Amino acid sequence: MTLPEMIEIPARGEARYLFILAHGVGANKENLAPLGQALNAAFPSAICCVVDGFEPFDGGFGGRQWFSLSNMTNDERPARVARVLPDFIAMVEALQQRYGIDSANTVLVGFSQGTIMSLEAIKVRDGLAGQILGFSGRYASLPDSAPQHTVIHLLHGEADEVIPVELARQACERLESLGARVSLDTEKNVGHEISPLLLETAVQRLGETLEA
Repeated sequence: MTLPEMIEIPARGEARYLFILAHGVGANKENLAPLGQALNAAFPSAICCVVDGFEPFDGGFGGRQWFSLSNMTNDERPARVARVLPDFIAMVEALQQRYGIDSANTVLVGFSQGTIMSLEAIKVRDGLAGQILGFSGRYASLPDSAPQHTVIHLLHGEADEVIPVELARQACERLESLGARVSLDTEKNVGHEISPLLLETAVQRLGETLEA
């Protein structure tokens, strides 16, 4: 496939991990580049690829999107995600092939709509990545089975008015009931954003299984 535009932050030394970062709706790769830099600093052996959404944002100003929110209802969300999931999965696989990093050592990092894409990709292709860091996101529809080869870390502000934290709690509860390996960390008085504490917590979660 033709890969989207991206910012590549190379590993320092031998590359052992691949982090693929997907931004939220109306944003772009530049918006999420600081997160990529922070993760690369914490895990120097990780290549961090901050990718642009597939489509121009259709909400009236600049930026990109993974799928359109225009006139979308909750019932329509799963179908809109499903239409672009094959391309998202193909992008992940193409990047793994490019850098010679296997799925077990791949981490999908999403914010908002990028988290939706990452979570839904694992529903379709368990083990596409070894871990997910999902900031301020949700499922398009809750899963019916637990991923066996992917660990999911959810991080969310409790004052989020865009994607309420209750949706993350519902996702965590469903995954736990299915026997998935999942964590949920929240922070009071934080909205739809990645706070310094949530970032620190995400690094700690990854640090439990990845070597810096």
